[in-house]
Amino acid sequence: MGCNLNGVGAGVPPEDRLNVFALVVYIPDPLGAFLDHLRRELVPLYNPHAHVSVLPPRPISGDWQEASRQARTLTESWEPFEVELTAVDIFPFTEVIYIEVGGGACELRQMHTAMNRDALLFDEPYPYHPHITLAQEVPHEAVPELFNLAKRRWSEFSAPRTFRVERASFVQNTPPGCWIDLAEYSLGAVARVRR
Repeated sequence: MGCNLNGVGAGVPPEDRLNVFALVVYIPDPLGAFLDHLRRELVPLYNPHAHVSVLPPRPISGDWQEASRQARTLTESWEPFEVELTAVDIFPFTEVIYIEVGGGACELRQMHTAMNRDALLFDEPYPYHPHITLAQEVPHEAVPELFNLAKRRWSEFSAPRTFRVERASFVQNTPPGCWIDLAEYSLGAVARVRR
């Protein structure tokens, strides 16, 4: 997600928002700050908010609040889990440079499968692959240099490469490529209430 505008609505009128939504897990600092800085280094003038998508961007045919309720119900019944980031890689067809998710990838895939139905259903153009995007839509000739720079910076990062997934955010796209946080859900909320 680029150009993230925190807060419900963030002052963008509903008529100016796009019918494109996603469910994301923001990556906390210091790992998140490092990834944001790296993404800006690779793609200047970009204003990222490091995240892993549970549901990649998709249109919604009905009311977004219905889709949000579905996402909340499923998210709050899911137990928190750990995610570990591993190596820098490139998706071959799109040439997106990303960091692979190792530990926690299975849980993210299960969440994606459970949520990609009903109000949130979307026939995605690519199989779901948990990752953190570092650079996309860059000129083909720049990809090798940016890929090598990303690998070098990632190898220099000495803080933990793990984070705990405890919350997910339902976001909406607005021109020009900004994202608004519409709702935040806590993983395991239902389980905590039952105890």
